[in-house]
Amino acid sequence: MNFEFHFAVLDTVFHDSYSFDKMKICIVGAGAIGGYLGAKLALAGEAVTLIARGSHLEAIQKNGLKLLMADGSSQIVTPMATSDIQSAGTQDVVILTVKAHSVSAIAPFLPALYNAHTMVVTAQNGVPWWYFRKYGGKYEGTRIQSVDPDGIIEASIGAERAIGCVVYPATEIIEPGVIKHIEGDRFTLGEINCTKTERIQLLAQTLKQAGFKAPIRNQIRTEIWIKLWGNVAFNPISALTGATLEDICRYPLTRELARQMMTETQAIAENLGIKFGISLEQRINGAENVGAHKTSMLQDIEAGRATEIDAIVGAVAELGKLTQIPTPYIDAIYASVKLLEATKQKSLFNKR
Repeated sequence: MNFEFHFAVLDTVFHDSYSFDKMKICIVGAGAIGGYLGAKLALAGEAVTLIARGSHLEAIQKNGLKLLMADGSSQIVTPMATSDIQSAGTQDVVILTVKAHSVSAIAPFLPALYNAHTMVVTAQNGVPWWYFRKYGGKYEGTRIQSVDPDGIIEASIGAERAIGCVVYPATEIIEPGVIKHIEGDRFTLGEINCTKTERIQLLAQTLKQAGFKAPIRNQIRTEIWIKLWGNVAFNPISALTGATLEDICRYPLTRELARQMMTETQAIAENLGIKFGISLEQRINGAENVGAHKTSMLQDIEAGRATEIDAIVGAVAELGKLTQIPTPYIDAIYASVKLLEATKQKSLFNKR
């Protein structure tokens, strides 16, 4: 199917002045991370709309959204919640917290949420679709096929609206309508053109007022790579082995495998101008210190869900080809997880 979108987003001149008494914020994908964000923003007095689905949505609509904090406290909020994006009305901020592989399916519906100044915060793992937009390098304008193969996401959002975000908290849905915060409260933000605009300062202040850490980074791509540096190895290895982070890091063979994959990743990132402020061993040790944690990719495999393998691993392999840097370890693990994912989903389909 060929999608052609001609939304005002692509030609809009955004306002220079942002001033709101109360932000209208739509969380698209109010799962573990999105629900955590939405609950705390609602508690801070913002006008929050949650886009959710299934039994989770039904529980929120019936009983509200319950947030269990790491310190043992709990609160319930009752924001607007719906599965229909187009009924939510225009928003000041749209925060996309769906998994990377789900963005293209919902992207065509997002323009119904836009006014002239709407920001769209991309809070996915892996390489973002906008990576080579407002980039300024020799790859300016290159589309990352693993993330946005048909250009639907870019056409529906547009680089002018996009705000980069790197997500660090760990949360989980322990039952429909109930989200447990495990640890972390940082959402790092950055304009994709490396400037510190009035709009991103307002967004950061809004998140801080809700109790989050929201540092603004002029080089948001560097922050993305630092997180991705570990994810590209630990997520797929855990999916294949069923091992936790500390298990992978403490077993010599998988620690070496992770190191090889991360070495390939670092070479690609450095070719693209990224400078890592820590060593590879420090990054591995940091993952080990997280402890007996199951990665999100392992959790998805165990639940029979689609994974973020394309955005996290496939996109890095694609960038390896673009920069002419060999990625034999990444390619082998990518192929293995893709087959595992397909096998799991086929098995579930056959059981229906």
